[in-house]
Amino acid sequence: MFKKDFTAGSKTKVKSSAQRAIRAKVVETYPRLEPHIDEILPKKEQLDLVKLPDRVSLYSLGNEGLFWQHMNDPIIPHLKVIHRYPWAFQRLRIDRGAIRFVLSGATLMVPGLTSPGGRLPGTAEDSEVYGNGGTDIAAGEVVVVEAEGKENACMVGVLKMGTKEMKEKKKGPGIENGHYVGDGLWKLDLS
Repeated sequence: MFKKDFTAGSKTKVKSSAQRAIRAKVVETYPRLEPHIDEILPKKEQLDLVKLPDRVSLYSLGNEGLFWQHMNDPIIPHLKVIHRYPWAFQRLRIDRGAIRFVLSGATLMVPGLTSPGGRLPGTAEDSEVYGNGGTDIAAGEVVVVEAEGKENACMVGVLKMGTKEMKEKKKGPGIENGHYVGDGLWKLDLS
């Protein structure tokens, strides 16, 4: 979605009532962010809405992008927010071979998640690591993608198929149109 560099469109201030609704939506979608929501979206600060190409809305505070949303899709955190609060999101891991494809903007394919270096949640021991209670993740859920051997997440997006189905099929697209390190949204200058 953000493969190419782009410039931000119009920037408007978000009304306080809409700002409260955004805070509530973020807490509803990512319940483990609730203790830190005042750090991320302070009540007294002015939130801005920046229009991006392809009908994407970016919510920013000052010159820092926080969350983005494509039309009526789920609200998705910017990778910089994920790097500060990595434990607050459902996470998957790709193997080393898939890293270069993800960072070049390719669709994340299931074999990168199901191979020996990748990891899908679904076992009790994964509940601590991935923060999803050891359960499979359904299609349409927002997930953070970590890379084998790397400290920070490299991508965030919406699952195209559930993790249970991924384990059974072991092929096909896993996440399309995500936001990844080095893409246009990552490089966007809001100053």
